[in-house]
Amino acid sequence: MAITVLLVDDHPVVRTGLRALFDNSDDVQVVGEAASGEEAIALAEHLHPDVVLCDLRLGDGIDGVETTAALRAQHPAPAVIILTTFDRDVEILRAIEAGAAGYLLKDVSPATIVSSLKEAARGGMVLAPEMAKRVVDGMRHPRPRLTERELEVLRLLDTGASNREIARALFVTEATVKTHLVHLFAKLNVESRAKAVTLARETGLL
Repeated sequence: MAITVLLVDDHPVVRTGLRALFDNSDDVQVVGEAASGEEAIALAEHLHPDVVLCDLRLGDGIDGVETTAALRAQHPAPAVIILTTFDRDVEILRAIEAGAAGYLLKDVSPATIVSSLKEAARGGMVLAPEMAKRVVDGMRHPRPRLTERELEVLRLLDTGASNREIARALFVTEATVKTHLVHLFAKLNVESRAKAVTLARETGLL
């Protein structure tokens, strides 16, 4: 019996290419296509696919991770595999935490995609060994938990704003900004504004 799959990508040419790939497979049947996360969630409720193959970036709407979480909350819940060009640890970890059964890059072979769909449909996980290691490392060393105010200060740091400019933007005193920076640097284990911004970008806080 063929595995039923819902394709989710905001680029029609990608969906067309994937559909053409699966048209040549006796093991996979494409039951629908969606250009957005919202559309995918609605379609999945009616189509009940075994697996949803979803891009990470989906235009102006919710992204692939948010889509994954919503799909996994459905009954029955389809397996979800993220198929993307983004190879960042934070994205991989977010997807797995949301319930994705796998994370594939778009340069993998067609055979790998088909075998991954089969594995996900059986309830398995689909991660290359090096990716699995990165996920485990990310879970062992989670991102620092910042307050909303600390995140606001961090975003302003990213613009190159001075303490005075941050204070004006947040309607606080410069002394308060310095206090936030002390807490921020301590949580990020850095000693400078530049290192704070760099680390925040690398870990997905920015």
